[in-house]
Amino acid sequence: MIGHLILRLILWFLLTSDLSVANIIIGVIIAFVLPRGYPSPEALKDWFEVLAKILFAIPQAYIEAVEIIIRPHEYEDVILEKVPPRRSSRLIFLDIFLITFTPKTIVMKYRQDGWYEVHRVRRRSAKL
Repeated sequence: MIGHLILRLILWFLLTSDLSVANIIIGVIIAFVLPRGYPSPEALKDWFEVLAKILFAIPQAYIEAVEIIIRPHEYEDVILEKVPPRRSSRLIFLDIFLITFTPKTIVMKYRQDGWYEVHRVRRRSAKL
């Protein structure tokens, strides 16, 4: 509670650039009146996993982009990828962003039964 109050007051003072008594009183009132959002109970471990995937996705995107320029794709298909269990809507959004961020894949649809439909391009056929 106190942390949110301090954060809101700091933001208020940065926005107004005024430390007069009247502005401090207005800032405290606004800090108390603004509703507090309650975050969904996502595990910190899940967030760290997504952040690690983001760090690996950036160089992968550059490599795939250069690869598409040098050697265009010959095959494409649609695959289903399972959504990890206990995913909040924020983590699902980040998953979709990560899949779509790389040039060779794009999420076409998020299905409510726990799957992503992913369109991908490849150099070789899936036939063995």
